[in-house]
Amino acid sequence: MMSALTERNFSPAGTHQILNQACAEIGIEPLVVTLVRHQTNAVYLIELPDRARLIVKIARPAESRTSVERTLRLIDWIGGQGLATVHPTGHFQPVAVGGCLVTFWPYLDQGGLRPVTAAELAEPLAVLHSLRPPFPLPRLEAVSAIRHSIATSPILSPAEAALLRKRCDALSAALPCLPYVLEPGLIHADPQHRNALRADTGQVLLIDWDSACIGQPEWDLVTIEIHTRRFTGDHADYQAFCTAYGIDIRTWAGFNTLRNLRELRMITTNARKSTPGSPAADEVHRRIAGLETGDDDAPWRRL
Repeated sequence: MMSALTERNFSPAGTHQILNQACAEIGIEPLVVTLVRHQTNAVYLIELPDRARLIVKIARPAESRTSVERTLRLIDWIGGQGLATVHPTGHFQPVAVGGCLVTFWPYLDQGGLRPVTAAELAEPLAVLHSLRPPFPLPRLEAVSAIRHSIATSPILSPAEAALLRKRCDALSAALPCLPYVLEPGLIHADPQHRNALRADTGQVLLIDWDSACIGQPEWDLVTIEIHTRRFTGDHADYQAFCTAYGIDIRTWAGFNTLRNLRELRMITTNARKSTPGSPAADEVHRRIAGLETGDDDAPWRRL
């Protein structure tokens, strides 16, 4: 039995071993293994002898079984509420291996399909924001998560940590005064182009529900704005999203505060999960430098 992984050694070498053991435990043997992403979670694509392909998602060691099982329950419930998403495979979920929880998902090949646009996320987000789950979910806790990430990051210099703490304190002080206009409820908490897939029918499916919680829908709306401004730069696509959803969050009085808090959450989360000297760490340092210069429109590289 392999030793348990920790936040410090959650690396491709360790998660590949986790993958192999998890597959063995459910009785499958992948012929081809491809690492898709290794940041928030480890995500692998595997091909089986019958040519079927699956996505294997390995949660970070800090993720609790309660949290993963709650996410799976939410996905199951959402499927009955008219909101399309991707459901896990029929294997027992989650599989616990080496201090990590592993889940298996069908692979939806995006080759040859149009990339999902911001505008196409408007309708599923509007449906999501109207839902009220009949079971408890955690509330959005952005400030505490930011402070935890700053305190535990392995890559921040003392000066960077001090800058981020000061910014967090100022935004936290302003947060209680924000004039929210939407009703709190179920939010995705990280809606973006990479957290959506297109079915072969053309339908857009929201995925990656790990962060879903109860909070202000404005959080989801500023997330879409940030991702189109920082990553795609497609201003027309964002304007189309605003038209489809019915709100341009940039005109809301609390926009600057919530946008800055959301960006700070993105920066500090990646600061906690990045390895010193890695390309991801370099990108985090670059984003922090942008905060110091006040460059709100500088493009970010995806991590």
